[in-house]
Amino acid sequence: MILNSSRCVRPAIALVIAAFYASGGFLAAFEEVLFPAFSQSLPEVADLVAHGVRVDRVAYRGRPAIRLLESNANREGGLAVVSGLRFQDGRIEVDVAGVRGPHAIADDRGFVGVAFRVSDAGVRYENIYIRPDNGRVDDQVRRNHVTQYTAHPDFPFSRMRKEWPERYESYADVEYGAWTRLRVDVAGTTARLFVHDAPQPALVVTDLKLGVGTGGVALWIGAGTEGYFSNLRIR
Repeated sequence: MILNSSRCVRPAIALVIAAFYASGGFLAAFEEVLFPAFSQSLPEVADLVAHGVRVDRVAYRGRPAIRLLESNANREGGLAVVSGLRFQDGRIEVDVAGVRGPHAIADDRGFVGVAFRVSDAGVRYENIYIRPDNGRVDDQVRRNHVTQYTAHPDFPFSRMRKEWPERYESYADVEYGAWTRLRVDVAGTTARLFVHDAPQPALVVTDLKLGVGTGGVALWIGAGTEGYFSNLRIR
């Protein structure tokens, strides 16, 4: 299934939409009829293709969750791709929580987020994530580095921060280890990150480095992280 919100609306469907609009159900009908959604609060472990991580189902802070842990001590992080889904443009919503994992060092911040337009081999992808440990510290520089956009493999955060300081990072109010609601809206070469259902995005990226393309959607963790995920929804 390819999710692409830029498709044209055929005349017959347009009439249906007009009828729903008149009845006040326009938005829900438009999204559900034209753009089928993946909505599964907790994907099955068997439906996730792991790259560099171990995946299991656990309980975390009062709810069932998918947990990702690095599969070895190389401290490279990794991702778990949702099987059978092709994504170009649309919306990804998920609750995440990140803490330091078994291979963490002092500078690790519980990096956790999502990847999209993931290549079949899991090597190339766009990535938006948060650093939960930075959200409420007294160091303002660290607070400014809560959210992050990267593109793998050629645009890791170190390159992004060096060549375009402050452009692909921002502040958002998040708490270490706590559930955090993320929403990523993708259209063409633009992605917007919303945190905790805020009406305005915390991070806006208008030049996605891999350009327009299709690929998978994945749960993602960075180096030294133990990540938790629930309430996944993809339109």
